[in-house]
Amino acid sequence: MMRSAWIDASGGVAGDMLLAALVDAGASLEAVRAAVGDVIPGEVRIVPEQVTRAGLRALRVRVVPADGGHPHRAWSGLRVLLAGAGLPEPVRDRSLAVFARLAEAEARVHGVLVEDVHFHEVGAWDSIADVVGVCSALHDLAVEDVSAGPVALGSGGVAAAHGLLPVPVPAVAELAAGRLVLAGGEGELATPTGMALLSVLAREQPGLPSMRLERTGVGAGGRDTPGRPNVVRVFLGESVAEPVVEAFVFETNVDDLDPRVWPDVLACLLREGALDAWLVPILMKKGRPAHTLCVLVPPSRADALRDAVFRLTSTLGMRERPVRRTVLDRGWSDVEVLGACLPIKVGHRDGVIVQATAEYEPAARLAEVRGLPLRAVLDAAGVAAHAAGLLPGAPVPRLVSVLSV
Repeated sequence: MMRSAWIDASGGVAGDMLLAALVDAGASLEAVRAAVGDVIPGEVRIVPEQVTRAGLRALRVRVVPADGGHPHRAWSGLRVLLAGAGLPEPVRDRSLAVFARLAEAEARVHGVLVEDVHFHEVGAWDSIADVVGVCSALHDLAVEDVSAGPVALGSGGVAAAHGLLPVPVPAVAELAAGRLVLAGGEGELATPTGMALLSVLAREQPGLPSMRLERTGVGAGGRDTPGRPNVVRVFLGESVAEPVVEAFVFETNVDDLDPRVWPDVLACLLREGALDAWLVPILMKKGRPAHTLCVLVPPSRADALRDAVFRLTSTLGMRERPVRRTVLDRGWSDVEVLGACLPIKVGHRDGVIVQATAEYEPAARLAEVRGLPLRAVLDAAGVAAHAAGLLPGAPVPRLVSVLSV
C-alpha cells in the first residue's frame, strides 16, 4: 500500500486553500515555513487561523508579505531561485514543474514568450509560498499518489491587472483543459495557482478512490459565501488496490434467432477468446420459447466479444457482470487406448488429482477410425487412466503437461 491524497475541489481550488487543507490534514507547518524560507528568505509570513465557512470548521492559511512589499518575478528568475534553494529534491522538482506549467499557460493566453512571463497576476511572493508550501506539505506527509475530483471553476467576471476578465479566467481555462470541470457557483472559484497545482500534481479521479482513510483536512478560502462552503478538502490514507476483475459474464435473452445458428454462434465466440459459452432454454413473456446466451469473458477480450455477440445474434442489448473464478490447476497425461495414444485431462489441487477425464475430440476421432461407439472408447480410456494411476486422490504425475486456464 502507499500513501494517497484525494482532493475534493468541488468548491473550487486556490493555492492557499490547498495548502491549508494539507496542513489541516497533518502536514508540518514548520516544514512548510522552512521550505518557503529557503526560496524567498524573510519575504513572507505564513499565518494559520481557524475559521468557519458556511457553518463548517476549516483552516485558513494567510500568506502575508513580511515588509509590505510584493516583488513580481519573471519565470526565468524564479526558476533560478527554486533551483538554487536547499529544498528536498521532490519538493524542488514538483515546484519547478508547477511553475513551468503556469508559465506556459500565462504565455499562451497573453501571447508572450515563456521566458518573458511575469507572475504579476498571482503575485510571485504568495504564489511561491503556495506552490512550494503545497509541494513541501505533500513531501512531509509522504504522499506518493495525488488525485482530484471535478473542479469548480466559477462563473461571471473578475477584475484583473488587464481589466475585467471572464470567469474562468483565461489562464485557468488553459490549465483546466482535458479535466472534468463544472461552474459550481458565482465568482472566481479556481485560481491559476490552484489549477496549476492540480494539473501537475493530481491525476483525475472523479470519485473518492479506495483507501483506508486516516484523516481529512479542510482548507478555507478568504470569502465566507452563504450556502456554499468555500473550502478545499483533502482525504488522506493508505491506498487499497481495486478488486481485480477476473472475468465477466455476458448474458442476453434471444427469441428470434434461427435455432440452427446457435452452434456456430458458440463456436465463433470461443474462437474470439471466450473462456466458455453456453445456452440456457427459457420461456419469455407470452410463453415464447427462447434462449439465454451466456459468455464467460476475460477482461482482455471484453470489447471484441461484446462486438461479436451483437454481430452474431439478433439481440439489442445484454447484461454484464464481473465474476470470480475458482479453477483447478490442469494438464494432461497420455495413455494407450485401443492401440492409440489418448490424452487424459487432469485437474489437480495442492499436488492431488481431483478429476481425470479423456479429451473429447481425440476420443471421438479414435472411435470413428476404429468404427466403435464413442461410449466404448471413453470407457476404455477410463480403464487406461485408472491403470496409469490417474485417479482422484492420487498424486499428480510429474509428466502432466500444464494447460492454460
